[in-house]
Amino acid sequence: MTDAESRSSRPVLAVLARIPVTLSLIAIVLLVGIVWGGLWRPFADHPLFDTVAYGLPALVEGRWWTPVTGTFFVDHPIVYAFVIPSFAGLAYLEHRRGSLAALGYFGIGQLFAIFASALFLWVASALPWPWAQMEATVLDVGPSGGTLAGIAAAAGLLVSPWRVRAWLIVLGFSFVTLFFWGSLADLEHAFAVLLVLFVDRSLRIQRTTVREQRLIAFVAVLVILAVEVLTLLVPTDGPFGHTRAAGGSFLDIALDVVVIAILANGLRRGRRWAWIWTIVLAAVNVLTGALIVVLAAVLGPERLDDQIGDFNVALAQSAMWLLLLVYLVWVRRAVRARRKSTLGAQPAPTVDDVKDALRAHGGGTLSWMTTWDGNSYARTESGGIVAYQRRAGVAIVLADPLGAEASRTASVVEFIRAAEHAGLVPCFFSAGEATRAAVPSGWRSIVVADDTIVDLPDLEFTGKQWSAVRTSLNRAGREEMTFRMTRLADEPWGIRQQLRAISEMWVGDKGLPEMGFTLGTLDQAEDPEVRLALAISPQGDVDGFLSWLPVYGGDGAVRGWTLDLMRRRDGGFGPVMEFLIGSSARQFSEEGAEIMSLSGAPLAHDYPPDAGAIASLSDWLADSLEPVYGFQSLHRFKSKFHPRYETMYLLFRDEADLTRIGAGLTRAFLPDATLRQFAGAGMELVRGDRE
Repeated sequence: MTDAESRSSRPVLAVLARIPVTLSLIAIVLLVGIVWGGLWRPFADHPLFDTVAYGLPALVEGRWWTPVTGTFFVDHPIVYAFVIPSFAGLAYLEHRRGSLAALGYFGIGQLFAIFASALFLWVASALPWPWAQMEATVLDVGPSGGTLAGIAAAAGLLVSPWRVRAWLIVLGFSFVTLFFWGSLADLEHAFAVLLVLFVDRSLRIQRTTVREQRLIAFVAVLVILAVEVLTLLVPTDGPFGHTRAAGGSFLDIALDVVVIAILANGLRRGRRWAWIWTIVLAAVNVLTGALIVVLAAVLGPERLDDQIGDFNVALAQSAMWLLLLVYLVWVRRAVRARRKSTLGAQPAPTVDDVKDALRAHGGGTLSWMTTWDGNSYARTESGGIVAYQRRAGVAIVLADPLGAEASRTASVVEFIRAAEHAGLVPCFFSAGEATRAAVPSGWRSIVVADDTIVDLPDLEFTGKQWSAVRTSLNRAGREEMTFRMTRLADEPWGIRQQLRAISEMWVGDKGLPEMGFTLGTLDQAEDPEVRLALAISPQGDVDGFLSWLPVYGGDGAVRGWTLDLMRRRDGGFGPVMEFLIGSSARQFSEEGAEIMSLSGAPLAHDYPPDAGAIASLSDWLADSLEPVYGFQSLHRFKSKFHPRYETMYLLFRDEADLTRIGAGLTRAFLPDATLRQFAGAGMELVRGDRE
C-alpha cells in the first residue's frame, strides 16, 4: 500500500473503530443468516421459525426468549437489502454518543417495540377489529424495531433545520406504512419511533421560519400524493381496511401526479395561488370524507360498502387532507408570495441613491460593484440599502449592505425576512465578517475568495521581497514604457478602440462571455469615477490596462481603489501587469490613499489541514476551472505584491439551498452564456484534466 492510500484509509478505519456495537450487530445478523440459510432462502419457511420468532402468540405460549432470538433472524433474503442499511442511523448515533448509548437505544427500542406491539394487539384484538385480530396471530423476526429507534435517535442529533426535516421523514414513513399496509413490523416501527420521540423530546415543531413552514407543507402534500398513488397502484391492507389496485387509466394517474406536484412546488416557493388551490383541493377531499360518514350513518356501513366498496381508506386519506388543511390555514401568512414581489420599502432606491449612500457612509472594496447594471435594490426600514440580483428563484446579495454602519445588521435581517416572504432563497455572496456575524444563528458559510489588500501608507518597493516588482518597473524605464492614470472618457478615440480590441481578443480566447456580477467590463469602466491605468509603448500602442473602482471611506472622500479589469495585448511588454499595478500603487500612495485592493482571489483560500470536505471541494473546483479562468495563477500573481487577506464568504441558510444558489450564481456571472458555450467550456475542462 502506498503512503497516499494509507492516509486515505486512516479516516475510514478511525470511523469503523468508533462503531464496534453496530459492526458487531451487523456481523451477528449476517452470521445467523449464513448458519441457518436465511441469506439465500426464506427463513419464514424454516422449521425453526416458530421457535425463535417473536409476537403475541409466542409470548402467550410462554416462549419468553423469542424477543432476543428473533432479533437476529431475517425472514426473507431480499429483506437483508433493507435491514443492513438500516443500521446506518445506529452507526451515526454510536459515532456521536458512544457505544453504550447506541446499545441502549437498539436494545430498549427493539424490546419496547416487540412488547408494546404485543400488548396493543392483545387489547385491540378483543374489539371487533379484523386487522387487529389478524395481526394478533402473526409472528415476526428482525432487528428493525431497534434500528428504527437508532434512526430516530440519530435524527434528534442533527443540527437545525435538518433535525425537523429528518423527524418528519421518519414519522411520515412510520405512520404511512402503518396506516396503509399495517403489518406487525410496521406497528413495531411506529412504537419504536414513538418511544424515542417521547424520551428524547428532540422534535420541537414551533412557528419556525417562513421557509420551514413552507417546507413542511411541501413534504405533507408529497406524502399525500405518494399515498394516493400507491393505493391506486398496489393493494393495501392496513388498520383502516383494504383496497384493491385500481384499474384506472395511466393518464388519469399521471395527471393527478402532475397537478399535485405543481401545487407542492408552488407551496415550497410560497406562491399564494398554490396555497389557494391546495386549500380548494383539500376542502373537496375533506367534504368527500364527511359525505361518506353521513352516507354510512344513513345507509349503514354494510350497504355503503356494497355500493362503493371499502371506504375506510378513503376516510383515512380525507383525515390526512384535513390535517393538511388545518396546517395550511395555520401558516397562511407564510404562503403569500407573488411572482413579481418587490423587496424592501418603496420607492426602491436608484443607482444615484446607492452612490450617495457610498459617499455618505462608505463601503467595502466591492461596494462600487453594486452600482453596475443588473442589480436591484431593496431599501430597509433601518435606512440601509441592499443590492441583489434575482436569479433562478434566489436573491443573491452582492457584498455587504450599504448605509450607516449601525444599520447594517438590521438590514441583513430585514432583507432575509423580505426575500423569504417573497418566495426567494436569500444568500450573501462575497460578504465580510460583519455580515457573517449578522445573519441568523444556524446559517452556513463557505469561503469563496480572499480579498487581497495592499496597505499604501509608507509603501516602498525595497527589499528582496519586492524584487519582482522593482525589476518590472526598471525594465519599463529602459524600454521607455509610459504609465498613465486616466479615465476612459478622457482618452481619444484611437486609444479607446485599442482597449476594446484587447478586451474582445481576451474574451474570444475564453470560449465563454465575459463574466459579470463581480467582474466588470469596459462598459462599467466608462463611469467617470472609475480610473484606468494604461501602459503605452514607445510606438503609442496600449500594451495593457487596468481599471480601478473607488472605495469610499464615509466622509465623501475616496480611501482606496479596487482592481477590476486586467487586460494585456498579445506580444506586448512582458511584465506589463507588474508594471501597471506597481505604478498604480505608487501613485495612489502619493495621493494619500489608504488601501489598494487587488480584488478577491476565488477558490484560492488557504484552508487549515483539518478543514475537511469544503477544502477538498474548493481545491477540486480550483483545479478544474484553472484551464478556463486561471484563478490559482491569478492568486500566485497577486501574491507578488505581498497583500494581507480578508476572507469573503457565501452565506446561506443550509445545504438544501446550494443547488439553487449554484444555478443562480451561474446565471449572475454568465447571464448571456448559451448552452453551446457552456458545452465548449466543459470540453476545455475535460481537456485540462487530461493534460
